[in-house]
Amino acid sequence: MGVRFNGKHLAGFIREEEFSAIYPQVEVAHALLEAKNGPGNDFLGWASLPRDYDKEEFGRIKSAAAKIMADSDVLVVIGIGGSYLGARAAIEALRGCMYNCTAKTTPQIFFVGNSISPAYLRDILACCEGKRVSVNVISKSGTTTEPALAFRIFKKYLEDTVGKEEARGRIYATTDKARGTLKQLADAEGWQTFVVPDDVGGRYSVLTAVGLLPIACAGCDIDSLMAGAAAAMADYSRLSPENDCYRYAAARNILYRKGKSVELMACYEPNFTLMNEWYKQLFGESEGKDHKGLMPASVIFSTDLHSMGQFVQDGARLMFETVVDIREPAQDLFIEKSAENFDGLNFLADQDMSVVNRKAMEGTILAHTDGGVPNILLEVDRLDEENLGRLIYFFERACAVSGYLLGVNPFDQPGVESYKKNMFALLGKPGYEAQKAELEAKLR
Repeated sequence: MGVRFNGKHLAGFIREEEFSAIYPQVEVAHALLEAKNGPGNDFLGWASLPRDYDKEEFGRIKSAAAKIMADSDVLVVIGIGGSYLGARAAIEALRGCMYNCTAKTTPQIFFVGNSISPAYLRDILACCEGKRVSVNVISKSGTTTEPALAFRIFKKYLEDTVGKEEARGRIYATTDKARGTLKQLADAEGWQTFVVPDDVGGRYSVLTAVGLLPIACAGCDIDSLMAGAAAAMADYSRLSPENDCYRYAAARNILYRKGKSVELMACYEPNFTLMNEWYKQLFGESEGKDHKGLMPASVIFSTDLHSMGQFVQDGARLMFETVVDIREPAQDLFIEKSAENFDGLNFLADQDMSVVNRKAMEGTILAHTDGGVPNILLEVDRLDEENLGRLIYFFERACAVSGYLLGVNPFDQPGVESYKKNMFALLGKPGYEAQKAELEAKLR
């Protein structure tokens, strides 16, 4: 069990003594996390969360999920960034990217508030027509533009379709425990509330109520998810040169210092697509500071071998690949012989399709490493709740250590505010009048 770092395809790119040379810096990063005295130490609640989570709230999450599963055909989850990516990634990893088509005893789950596209919102509203709908709005403040706009629309939709009284029992707010616009509104309206912890940043929040409520509503076993994370916490929080989590953090920083400025996360399971997106936020928002940081990118193979494969094989040598190797597929398909062999594929017959997928992976890794692209393998037994919990904690811990190795604060995101200020000014938000004319002139 667990996530295993396999560096056999790094030969020729990283020497073992390079791991030894960077290890003292890993020790410093580990000490900063354990002593909680490094940059961003106010946001280290995730580090012990699998052990120290609020058990009473956890029980309420399971009760709320049971109610939603019993009385709702659709759950609309409203949030952006870490307030939706983790939950959506976990649901698709565990229940499949076609979850909304295959769900039978659990509600369809749609995610909104992650864009300002009216066409997208209209489509989700159309999916809700004639169905029993509940809403989980997730926001620390309640004023972030994208989710606040979406919640305004879906709150009205619920009140118009079922009445204000019943709507109160169908709105669940995940927000600050004591303050903020959404918390005040939830208290005034009597909505059931769950907490976004003060010491857990959004991109690290999937194992809090932020992610756990939607995940539980998809019928996933959140007890096993947390147990897996707790096992990973025990395995990957120890200081050792053999700690696979720390070896991964070290390897990516060694490669970065050698000019590999892009990490390409690859997986051969489409159900991992949103986990790739979650990884991109986790590492991109954590490390992209002070004009430093690896650019996180992602692909799903073999699909993207027919679009990005040429660049990876022969393009600029600026990347390395991290391949998430799911050892056991969620389902398999046996390939039968065809009497006509019309497609010439009988050489693939009499075996499971997963064997073909694995050979495609192995052949691609060999081709790319021969082409000068270092490959890291992260081996995971299967995509079930326990292993996913382990993988989530593995990435969170690796990201924190990697950020400290890079010399940045892995827990803030100062650059995210720049676009918001410009958008508010251009939209005429009170208090931004002075910037409005200046920005409009630049756009002419």
